[in-house]
Amino acid sequence: MEKILVILPTYNEKDNIRKIISEILKEGNNVEVLVIDDNSPDGTGDIVSDIIKNNSRVHLLTRPGKLGLGTAYVEGFKYALSHDYELIFEMDADFSHDPKEIPRFLEEIKDSDVVVGSRYISGVNVVNWPMSRLLLSWLANLYTRIVTGMPLKDATSGFKCIKRKVLEDINLEHIQSDGYSFQIEIHYRVWRKGFKIKEIPIIFIDRRIGVSKMNTGIINEAALLVWKLRFMRIFGKI
Repeated sequence: MEKILVILPTYNEKDNIRKIISEILKEGNNVEVLVIDDNSPDGTGDIVSDIIKNNSRVHLLTRPGKLGLGTAYVEGFKYALSHDYELIFEMDADFSHDPKEIPRFLEEIKDSDVVVGSRYISGVNVVNWPMSRLLLSWLANLYTRIVTGMPLKDATSGFKCIKRKVLEDINLEHIQSDGYSFQIEIHYRVWRKGFKIKEIPIIFIDRRIGVSKMNTGIINEAALLVWKLRFMRIFGKI
């Protein structure tokens, strides 16, 4: 069977991490989990270390501090490539992404290179967000489509499955953005390389426990990034 790796970046997810790992591992004996913890003060990394003692399908990379989502995923991608995983997932650790959707992604990836879990491909499928947050997300994706020309309805989605060959072909060293921006940039680079991206509808449920990491800096970075990507395309840099 193909080796599958689910990457979970974490910062202060002690209330979610044990349960989310358990739920992910139920989806197949060839599914493994890599937690990339930014030295969470609440002891998230310690919980994962305890799980690892009795489960060889769980792995941990501990970083010295809060270094950001983008760099966490890049480190996770490099880990996946160096350890011979064929399919790589991005997922949030707070249950906003449902582990039970993993089999559907695995079915859809057979005929695609990247499968993106979309909140907006089939109406608006978001639960427990205030209207202001929902409008911000929807408008950010509309803005991204207009500026970049990329056809994705949910370019900021953080729930996806990627084939190994995609990560091998895009230059991970050139990715420097974070948060929303990272998701936009990774999708854009994949699209520009000509890989087949498929969006499938998911229901996004706001985190059960804990505090959102969204902030104004992340939003501003994303707003600037789309123009940077457009100009890079114009000048043949991407």
